[in-house]
Order: sequence, then structure tokens, then C-alpha cells
Amino acid sequence: FIFSTLLMACNEDLNPSDKDQRSAVEGTVGHNVGQVAADFSIEDSQLNMINLSDELAANDAVVLYFNMWCPLCDSHLSSMRKSVKPEFPNVQFLVIDYVSGSAKQSRRAQLANGYASETVIPDVQQALLTQFEGTMGSTVVIAANGQVLMNEDYKQSKITTVLNLASP
Repeated sequence: FIFSTLLMACNEDLNPSDKDQRSAVEGTVGHNVGQVAADFSIEDSQLNMINLSDELAANDAVVLYFNMWCPLCDSHLSSMRKSVKPEFPNVQFLVIDYVSGSAKQSRRAQLANGYASETVIPDVQQALLTQFEGTMGSTVVIAANGQVLMNEDYKQSKITTVLNLASP
């Protein structure tokens, strides 16, 4: 009796159709999987200009990882640096620091957390955060042709699978 009452109370169709109920992706340019990422230019923590189009021309893919310098982010970055990055030498990994208030603060956080050799982008105006609808731990994989292949929370097995698809 309790089980049937709970089922009736949730008012859900327990036999849904196999039709995709998600909203259609609008336009060809955007942050969703299957869309082409809009180009961007932004300085890294060492004041070098980073252009998405240049990075895509020089690499098989670009990975954006949205970082807050918290223990969870550190765990993901460590995993990416130790287990994923060595497998994909022709992929550019960019750490997007959207919490530091300046390039100088971002560089300090980068060094304090042991990521001196990584390319860190201080997204001070949160332009990339907005462009890709990122949040803590969001991981975006963009193929050399500009197509977004992944835009979701970091998952080591998923990013490895996606990068294998992007690499020749």
C-alpha cells in the first residue's frame, strides 16, 4: 500500500518513451556538445595571449578545466596532470581560474598549488565561465575543428574516451 501510494504521489510516467526530451540545441555556435565553440582571446597568468583558434590549429584538441583552487579541483587537476595529460601530448590543457581577481593573484594561486608548469587563465571578468556555462569542475573538450565534444563535470574515464576520439 505504501509503495503504491508513493508511486501515485510522484505522478511520473514509469514507462517513458524513448524520445529525446531535451530541448533542441539552437544554432551552430555555442557551448553545447556538437556545436562549434566561439573563438576567444585571453591572457594567461603570465600575460601571454591565448587564442582558441591558434590552440586548435596547433593541437588535436583543447581542454578547458574550470578551477576554484579547492580540494576537489586540486584532486581533478592532479588526476588530469598525472593520468590524462601524458597520454595526449598533442592536446592543450588550459586551467580556467575564475575566482582570482587578477593575473597576479591567479599566478600566486597557481604556484602555491603546485601548478607552475600548467597554463592557467585568470578569467577575471568570467567571460569564459559565461561563454561555456562553466562551474567548479566543468571540463570542456574542443576538437581541432572547433566542435565541442564534452562539456560536463570532470570524469577521468569520460575525458580519456573523448580525447581518444579527438586524436588521430
